[in-house]
Amino acid sequence: MSLPPRFPKGLYGITPEWPDTERLILAVAEAARGGMTALQWRRKSGSHQEHLAQALALAECCRQHGILFIVNDNLQLALAAEADGVHLGRGDGSLSEARQALGPGKIVGCSCYNEPELARKALELDVDYIAFGAIYPSTVKPDTVRASLDDVREGLRLALAQEKTPRAAVVAIGGITPENAAPVIQAGADSIALISGLFETPDIQATAARCSALFKG
Repeated sequence: MSLPPRFPKGLYGITPEWPDTERLILAVAEAARGGMTALQWRRKSGSHQEHLAQALALAECCRQHGILFIVNDNLQLALAAEADGVHLGRGDGSLSEARQALGPGKIVGCSCYNEPELARKALELDVDYIAFGAIYPSTVKPDTVRASLDDVREGLRLALAQEKTPRAAVVAIGGITPENAAPVIQAGADSIALISGLFETPDIQATAARCSALFKG
């Protein structure tokens, strides 16, 4: 059964911890030109005012380039920035409250780590995507749990079992690069999330294009 996902297939960029908003906007624009379909804004340092200013700037950049803008870990900031959605990890808040606050037209995604049971519970709460990782060793989170390709396969099975159209998508994250992404996509990932593997490369547009091409095979 081939049900279309409700989160766009392809490259899902996640922002590095850069305080320089102009640098980030230029990098996001390059990735968008290379085919990136969605961006998750993730920032842990700085003040609330700095976060809001950068999120608003990135939201506008994403609108200009026609890509989804998702805020990591912060529902209130997602609402304030009029983001396309929010991504919540363990302890970041209630998925059902996020759905209620954002409404049916926005994206709610969640981290499922290496736990398909978390994915099953999240799917019951009508999330738009379930994310597994780290698939490979992560430089951003070196001590994080590792997820397997079997976790990705099981996530897809769970999403398909709902028999919803469009169905929830499966996202993979953690140490992914254009060189090692193919097995992850073959295992069932609709979207691959990259931070360093995209934004710390010498040619962001070319890296994005290589990732995007993997979904066209």
